[in-house]
Amino acid sequence: MTAARTIETGTSHLLARVEDRVATLTLNRPERRNAFSTEMLEGLGRALEEIELARDVGCVVLTGAGSAFSAGGDVKGMDEGNAPGATSGARENVDARIHAMRRLQRITSGRLYTLAKPVIASLPGAAAGGGFSLALACDLRIAAENALLVTSFARIGFSGDWGGTFLATQIVGSAKARELYYLSDRIEAREALRLGLVNRVVPASELGATVRELALRIAHGPTVAYRLMKENLNRAADGAGMLECLDLEASNLVASSLTEDHREATRAFVERREPVFRGH
Repeated sequence: MTAARTIETGTSHLLARVEDRVATLTLNRPERRNAFSTEMLEGLGRALEEIELARDVGCVVLTGAGSAFSAGGDVKGMDEGNAPGATSGARENVDARIHAMRRLQRITSGRLYTLAKPVIASLPGAAAGGGFSLALACDLRIAAENALLVTSFARIGFSGDWGGTFLATQIVGSAKARELYYLSDRIEAREALRLGLVNRVVPASELGATVRELALRIAHGPTVAYRLMKENLNRAADGAGMLECLDLEASNLVASSLTEDHREATRAFVERREPVFRGH
């Protein structure tokens, strides 16, 4: 077991810790149900950039402090900014606002989606709006029984962000994704499981232990193979054709066959024991 360490995020709005090859990122504004702030998103981008190349990280867990995963955008803050007499330099330059938001989306949900390591979203409660999108950008989602998912955007006159329209369409199909966005109805955990929006639903008291067990299993698995596997899956999800997917699978299979982890796995198979992967 490796020594635990803290990742410096530059803000108290995001906590980041690495222990036993698992990096746990915690959205930390419980008083606002972990609604996004610029500091939180910048911190998430910095943490993911470091984790991408960290040799001591094999799996990432993204969760929220307190009783929610994330409420997404800070609607209370938006209302304050929209109040009569409120001033905002960002409102004067639409192009600058679009550029800034594109950048934040790419370094957060975009990086979660493409990160060369599996990411698990641990949902202790609501994942709404941008929080819904951020959860979908992860590879796996484990939800407490009391968790709920909701797009929320129609309720506040927004069109959607953080990749949710793409991700929801991939998971539940175009027709259902349109329903989720147009109606913004709440999706209870069991219904989310039925739709494929989450992978497992567990009692709230068991969420931490369940996620940790799963994260440790992945973190101590064949790291290179997982990276190449995720590349294969993302290429298919992004709409590549069968022949392109076959070609990528061929390249990645040969690459994974040259790893020490593969050699260890074949030895373990012959010796009838569990393999001990080293991540290379």
